[in-house]
Amino acid sequence: MRIVDIREQTAPIASAIANAYIDFSKMTCSVVAVVTDVVRDGKPVVGYGFNSNGRYGQGALIRERFRPRLLEADPMALIDATGENLDPHKIWAAMMRNEKPGGHGERSVAVGTIDMAVWDAVAKIAGKPLFRLLAERYGTGAADPRVFVYAAGGYYYPGKGLEQLTAEMRGYLDRGYTVVKMKIGGAPLADDLKRIEAVLSILGPGQRLAVDANGRFDLETAVAYAKALKPYDLFWYEEAGDPLDYALQAALAAHYPNAMATGENLFSMQDARNLIRYGGMRPDRDWLQFDCALSYGLVEYLRTIEMLKENGWSPTRCIPHGGHQMSLNIAAGLGLGGNESYPDLFQPYGGFPDGVKVVDGHITMPELPGIGFEGKADLIKAMRAVAE
Repeated sequence: MRIVDIREQTAPIASAIANAYIDFSKMTCSVVAVVTDVVRDGKPVVGYGFNSNGRYGQGALIRERFRPRLLEADPMALIDATGENLDPHKIWAAMMRNEKPGGHGERSVAVGTIDMAVWDAVAKIAGKPLFRLLAERYGTGAADPRVFVYAAGGYYYPGKGLEQLTAEMRGYLDRGYTVVKMKIGGAPLADDLKRIEAVLSILGPGQRLAVDANGRFDLETAVAYAKALKPYDLFWYEEAGDPLDYALQAALAAHYPNAMATGENLFSMQDARNLIRYGGMRPDRDWLQFDCALSYGLVEYLRTIEMLKENGWSPTRCIPHGGHQMSLNIAAGLGLGGNESYPDLFQPYGGFPDGVKVVDGHITMPELPGIGFEGKADLIKAMRAVAE
C-alpha cells in the first residue's frame, strides 16, 4: 500500500465580487489528487482536496516541497498500525519534516490541501463516509449527519444596490437557510447600516443576519461599528480587525456584548491558542471559524480542538470558514456547531452533493464514501481531470 503520485492543478475561481479588503477577480485555488495503489471496484483509490477561497493556489509549494517529501518517504512509514490503511498523522509528519516552527503562512494552505485529499483517500479505503470514520476514531462513536449551515454572500460589486442585495438574501432564505451573512466595511458606516437594515427588513421569525468586516477596521472604526450594530441583535459581528490583532479583539468585547466571530485567517493550533489566551473571546457566546483547509488540515485541526477543550471551549462553538465538504464532514463527525456555505459562489468547489437540500437551516450528510466529492457532478468532473 502506497501513494503512487500527488497531482496538482491551479484552477481559477475568479468572480467580480469584493469584500472590505480584497476583490476576487484573480482568485485561484489548488486542486490536488492523491493517487494510491489501493484498488476498490476495479479502480485505484484517489483522494481529492482543494484549498478554501480567499487564499491563492499553492502549486509551487506543493510541487517543490511537499509532494517530493511524500513520494520519497518509505511507503511503510506512511501506513497505520493495522497495515490496512494510510495514516494521515504519519503523512502529515512526513510533509512537515525539515520545516521550522512558526511561519504559519502559505505552507499551511499547501499542507491543508494535501491533507484533505489524504483523508478522502483514507475514508474511501475504509469504505466509509469521512464523518462516520471521524466519529469512530475521535468523536463519540455516533455521528450526527444533520449539520447547521448558513449562507454567506452579500459581497460588494459594481451596480449592486439594496434591491439586488435583498433579492440575493431572499434567495438564500427561500432555499431553506435561516442565517444569512453579508459583508460590511467596504462602504461608509452610514451606507452599511442602510444595507443591514434592508436585509433585516426581509427576515422572518427565526431568521438571523451575520455581518463580516474581513479584518478591515482599526480599533476606533471597529468600536464605532460595534456601537451602531448593537441594537440589531445580529447572529454575529465577524473579524472586525486584523486577525492577529488580539488586543483589538479583546478591547472590542467591552463595547459589543453580543456574539462575535473570528479565526478564519489563523493557520495553526498555536495561533488559535493565542486567540483564546489574549483575544478576549467569550466561550458562552462567541464563534470560532478556523478552516482546516487553510490551517495544515485535519491533523492540525484535531490538535486545535483538544486545545479548545483544555481551555473551556466546546467544539460546538466552532463554525468553520470555507463552505467546503471537508468541514461539513468534520462538523458531523466531531460535533462542531455547523459550517459556512456559499450557495452561488466559488463553484464548483462550494456547495453540497447533488440532491442535498437545506431544511430549516440544516443539511443531512449523504452516505458517500470519503468526503463525498463524487456526489457533486460538476466538482468530481474537475477533480478527475486532475487525477487523469
